[in-house]
Amino acid sequence: MSGPRLVRLPFERLDPAEQIRRARAFYEAVAPRRSVRHFDPRPVAPEALEWAVRAAGTAPSGANLQPWRFVVVSDPAVKRAIREAAEEEERRNYESRFPQEWKDRLEPLGTGWRKEFLEVAPHLIAVFAVVRPGGDAGEARRHYYVSESVGIACGVLLTALHLAGLATLTHTPSPMGFLGRILRRPSNERPYLLIPVGYPAPDAEVPDIGRKPLGEILVKVAAPEG
Repeated sequence: MSGPRLVRLPFERLDPAEQIRRARAFYEAVAPRRSVRHFDPRPVAPEALEWAVRAAGTAPSGANLQPWRFVVVSDPAVKRAIREAAEEEERRNYESRFPQEWKDRLEPLGTGWRKEFLEVAPHLIAVFAVVRPGGDAGEARRHYYVSESVGIACGVLLTALHLAGLATLTHTPSPMGFLGRILRRPSNERPYLLIPVGYPAPDAEVPDIGRKPLGEILVKVAAPEG
């Protein structure tokens, strides 16, 4: 089987000083990003969400199969149904499924099983991982590196939304099977992530937490001696 036609790579080779300037500018732009649980209900321009999803669609994927689907939910009734189903699963998690150690870790972040933001946020983006090319549950073929590919795309999406001046939250109710049912997605799509999107509420507050310093996340491997 022949591959795709090859085209010349459009690539701008920058001098080191400009590389550093751009990398630092990008870091400074994304460093203030925080997960938000208190949203302003005002709607967001749909085109802004569309451009952010376009950006997410540029992410690399296994064999370029692009195994993702982004479902934008703005209807109040659908958001309410999602909230009710998510809260039911989360209530069970907090009451009996989560180990105490995990609940202790979550407590300083102010989380709980109630998820008002799923209704208050003007938009929800439900991300689905497409595990097979077709909707037939008996389809023999499958996609490869699905979780890795969709995870990278979600990172691009969150960054694009932040740079567009929008607040987000990565919400992962578990299990999430209700999303496919409520949104009527085919059997080859697996719920992956639920992202409330909008403006932060005027009085929104976030936990005073930091990020690990560079020395804890970067390892430089020197050339072996001898």
